Amino acid sequence: MNQQITLDTIIQTHERIKPHIHRTPILTNQTINELVGASIFFKCENFQKIGAFKARGGINAILQIVANKEGKAITTHSSGNHAQAVAFAARLVGLPAYIVMPSNAPQVKKDAVKGYGAEVIECEPNLAARENGVAEVINRTGAVLVHPFDNDRVIAGQATAAKELLEDAGQDHLFDTIFTPVGGGGMLSGTALTVHYLSPQTKVIGCEPEGAADAILSFKTGNVEKAPYIKSVADGLLTNLSERTLAIIREHVSDILTVSDEEIIAAMKLVWERMKIIIEPSSAVPLAVVIKHKDKFAGQKIGIIITGGNVDLGKLPF
Repeated sequence: MNQQITLDTIIQTHERIKPHIHRTPILTNQTINELVGASIFFKCENFQKIGAFKARGGINAILQIVANKEGKAITTHSSGNHAQAVAFAARLVGLPAYIVMPSNAPQVKKDAVKGYGAEVIECEPNLAARENGVAEVINRTGAVLVHPFDNDRVIAGQATAAKELLEDAGQDHLFDTIFTPVGGGGMLSGTALTVHYLSPQTKVIGCEPEGAADAILSFKTGNVEKAPYIKSVADGLLTNLSERTLAIIREHVSDILTVSDEEIIAAMKLVWERMKIIIEPSSAVPLAVVIKHKDKFAGQKIGIIITGGNVDLGKLPF
């Protein structure tokens, strides 16, 4: 699937998935606004089906697989949120799902995948083991792969979150900058495409942990790079970009900024305490970036996509 993701693609995708997703709320917080000296609008995908934005892309891909009769089972590899999205979407259409998950994925996410009726296949926590696991599933079952981010249908699904953010904020709140986390780049590239089509004056910035800083290197060199080291509390962002997501990001994203785990945890705690909502570490990365660079973004109208709220409450980092 190498077709260009057009505005029509994103609009049609939104219509396709609307019956099966939540239109998540936008929240604001005066204390946080005063702290950073800007007006932040949080698009709360932690309230999405399965607790994360990944439901959008997973549902879009699987609805099209069924409509086009492309297969009778689904597989993917994921540390958690995409795994849950695929399991949920497969149950929605009545197809079996086989999910390859790293052994160190949070237990709460493994349990959720099983709860949606999917089979969890554990593997070593590295990309090669994930891909080998999926290849074995495909050989054994003939399942269709729904890749977590290297898939136009998935990217188009993720793009609908920014579409809702722009629509629901309204013309009175044209954003200066929108921030999203970046792991594999599905959300960041989808957001960048939506903003390019609907609000071209708005900048899009990707936000990444220092302990998984591959996207910032890839952004600079133009090649898919690996992080110098991988160690971060933001477990949802410990993966590389693909050629597909990197191409979109380099064309439509203004910058990628990184933050430390200490800064991520502080931002996560701030949201829990001040906004009274549960967000996972990966979701706190954009706010951590804004706090770190608050002088740069002072006075702006800012959109932040809170990507998910699936945390193991027995293993909080604070």
